[in-house]
Amino acid sequence: MLNLFIALLGQGMVIPILPDYLKQFGAAGTVAGYLVASFGVAQFIFSPIGGRLSDKYGRRKMILVGLFFTVISDFIFAISHRLFLLYVARFIGGIGLGIMVPSVLAYVSDITTRETRAKGMGYLSASMNLGMVLGPGIGGMIASFGIRIPYFFASALGLIATILTVILPETLKVEPKKVSKEVKNQNSILKELVKSVHTPYFRYLLLILVMTFGLVNYETVYSLYVEQRYGFSSQQISVLITLGAFIGIVIQVGLIDKVVKRFGEYKIIRISLIMASITLLLMLIKVNFGYLLFVSAIFFAFNSFLRPIVNTLLSNEAHDNQGFVSGLNNTYTSMGNIVGPILAGNLFDKHINLPYTVGALILLGSLILTKENKKLQSEEVV
Repeated sequence: MLNLFIALLGQGMVIPILPDYLKQFGAAGTVAGYLVASFGVAQFIFSPIGGRLSDKYGRRKMILVGLFFTVISDFIFAISHRLFLLYVARFIGGIGLGIMVPSVLAYVSDITTRETRAKGMGYLSASMNLGMVLGPGIGGMIASFGIRIPYFFASALGLIATILTVILPETLKVEPKKVSKEVKNQNSILKELVKSVHTPYFRYLLLILVMTFGLVNYETVYSLYVEQRYGFSSQQISVLITLGAFIGIVIQVGLIDKVVKRFGEYKIIRISLIMASITLLLMLIKVNFGYLLFVSAIFFAFNSFLRPIVNTLLSNEAHDNQGFVSGLNNTYTSMGNIVGPILAGNLFDKHINLPYTVGALILLGSLILTKENKKLQSEEVV
């Protein structure tokens, strides 16, 4: 988890400086949306591939390859002076995450039991969020030495994470011959998506898609929204993201296991979706820095429950196909990463309040998925 923390630390560093960086290219919300979406497109294409290769060649090798792609991505972003190169950089970064994330999810599944998996997924999400928490603060500070410095720094951190992964022990125990046969029988991405509709874990994949859309919708235009609405600097935006996400880490590490055992997965998912929707609407009310910090903290707090819980439910259904199902998980995540940013960026340029209004409505609408899930779960028990 340390290597993923370092990699995400680098990624988090570039968030608060994005508005100022895009100004060098005369760009704003729409471009920011398409940049994030290009990342999602690459993830969408390479996630199933990464999942299969993880089952065939092992988790560590695919994590190494994915991290190396993120190093290249950040470096290109740092040296680019043309807008199209930014898209190239983001696409390469998406390839890296598409290959790496399914392998990391499968790695955690390999080293945990059904009983400890929720806790393991919580720790994984916490390590990722910790990188995203410390990253913006560091990025805001070192941006004073130059607007491109954080991107160079992020590339260097990714390289360190890659080197650390070399000593990571392999956890895949499946025989190469058997896995190779399973991989050959896998279908194209489109056929896999169609096939996933008929799987017992399809309801979890839909929840992954919806909650990713809500989160990315929030994050894509956050820096732009805060800058235009409040006139905050990149340093102030860094503080907002850092403190808000810190709340999420505390919850994931200290509360998620206890809360799940007491209330159950589905109840927590429903409450989190409702509260995330409310906080998106509260973003529309302009008050002051303290208020915005409070609202951001609530959003991160309840959002921090969603992904590890849904990942756990999905992993429990995967059985011996952890890599493949993790690839599907990342594919549905990528779909949210494609649609969310494009919609958020275009809506932002029409009116800065529209991304959060639409995002709240979509999250609220996804409550129907949790009702259907509960029903299905009851039938399975019977």
